[in-house]
Amino acid sequence: MAANPLVDQGSLNRVRGSVVIPNFSSLNVTAAFLGKQAISLGLQGSAVTYIPTQTGAVTSPEPYMMVNCRVALLKTQALAGAYKSQMELDARIGNYTVIPDASTLPNYSIVNGSIADIGEMSFAGEDPVYLVTLMGYYCVNSNLWNLL
Repeated sequence: MAANPLVDQGSLNRVRGSVVIPNFSSLNVTAAFLGKQAISLGLQGSAVTYIPTQTGAVTSPEPYMMVNCRVALLKTQALAGAYKSQMELDARIGNYTVIPDASTLPNYSIVNGSIADIGEMSFAGEDPVYLVTLMGYYCVNSNLWNLL
């Protein structure tokens, strides 16, 4: 039997994506502060490490994955300057939450966050983006803690 081709595909909300930083609410990011690239989130590494054996492999689940979160702020707004000042004072921002552009995808809670870097900027008057990279780690394989 063929799959139903009329499955609802859902929709995205371009203004839903945001970053919430409880320890520094003045650094919170919503759609009004973003360039077209908005927010991107990348989990780095593997959730499970495979350790080779003589005849196969043993799995070793990781308790966390590193995170790169890129936020395309507008350098034409004061929020970009706030990020610059915070990085110069203390780049550690603590835990933060990334809210995706689809309501069907749960939020990502990032632990021990920091402002990692600022992307290359053009001052030719043609690019409004101030690209901030936030880092931290994302907890995975929570069942590992149940085995203690």
